[in-house]
Amino acid sequence: MSSVTSDNSHVNSGLEGVVAAATKTSLVDGKNGRLVYRGYDIDDLADHSTYEEVAYLVWYGKLPTAKQLAELEHSLAIQREVPKEIERLIGEAPDTAHPMDVLRTAVSALGMYDPDARDNSLEANLRKAIRLTAQVPTVVAFFERLRSGKQVVHPKQSGNLAQNFLYMLFGTEPDPEVARIFDVCLILHTEHGLNASTFSARVTASTLSDMHSAITSAIGTLKGPLHGGANEQVMDTLLEIGEADRAQDVINQKLKNRERVMGFGHRVYKTEDPRATILRRHSEALGRQTDQLKWYEISREVEKTMREDKPDLYPNVDFYSASVYYMMGIPIDQFTPIFAISRMAGWTAQLLEQYANNRLIRPESEYVGPPSLKYVPIDKR
Repeated sequence: MSSVTSDNSHVNSGLEGVVAAATKTSLVDGKNGRLVYRGYDIDDLADHSTYEEVAYLVWYGKLPTAKQLAELEHSLAIQREVPKEIERLIGEAPDTAHPMDVLRTAVSALGMYDPDARDNSLEANLRKAIRLTAQVPTVVAFFERLRSGKQVVHPKQSGNLAQNFLYMLFGTEPDPEVARIFDVCLILHTEHGLNASTFSARVTASTLSDMHSAITSAIGTLKGPLHGGANEQVMDTLLEIGEADRAQDVINQKLKNRERVMGFGHRVYKTEDPRATILRRHSEALGRQTDQLKWYEISREVEKTMREDKPDLYPNVDFYSASVYYMMGIPIDQFTPIFAISRMAGWTAQLLEQYANNRLIRPESEYVGPPSLKYVPIDKR
């Protein structure tokens, strides 16, 4: 959306339509409802890949061989522990803190303990990317355990990231099918073009600040309800509805009151978000497996009602991820930190691109204030 200023120049509100960076990591095809990572369609990756394999893909630009994948899986597994100082920092956070605040603070602090903290070379930044991707799930799980009055469950050096996170979160080995669905969720959230959090990370990196500072910027941006925080609000709506036969009345009332129904519409997609298509299937499957099908059924009724009133608004990734995470037993305010866990590989891949071909990001602003005021002494105002 553009607006015209007093001197007839144009401002693209929200930078809509402005191309601010070139990337090889992902293609977001809004017109055709496609998402592509490094040339691979998200549907193929969700069906056949793993989060670790996708992380390798976005970092190195190609799918790994079996040996390369095993090496990366090992590197991630041995980096899962966080320094004792970070564990104490997490433990000192108030139980009332939002998990995103704790995650933002912990990631910033991790930068002080990273052995490559002062090294901005490609090799060092790849090592940082691996450590961040491995450590962030531990931070999220540790805070959840501690605020619930439970002992932390330290990570294993076995199993993939999805399995290990659920193990640390709940203290028991996850059901393999649930772990696989969670792995798919991680894949779907890995990367998504120059969204708000990725842009803020690249702005920070463009000053040649370090990767931990850039990721801290991204986490702060993701926290907002118009970005990663939307999935929390989706679940709040589903809980408010409670039963499928109430969905139509509740949503129609919200629309009548001009309330925003989160989980619908997208700045880029002009058709259905392909990630929502995949998550819809998994929401139904998980509902049947866990005997919580009503959350899927409510979601379908909400979608049907929204489509009747606003046929051009489609579900986005936040809409069905909410019911999937909830049926796994994940607390609602942990939905957005899980988004950050997923996006860590994508954020760091974009940062590697920024550092490799850097120029300070410094757009212009259009001044629309008074042109020429005369100073008035304070005793005459």
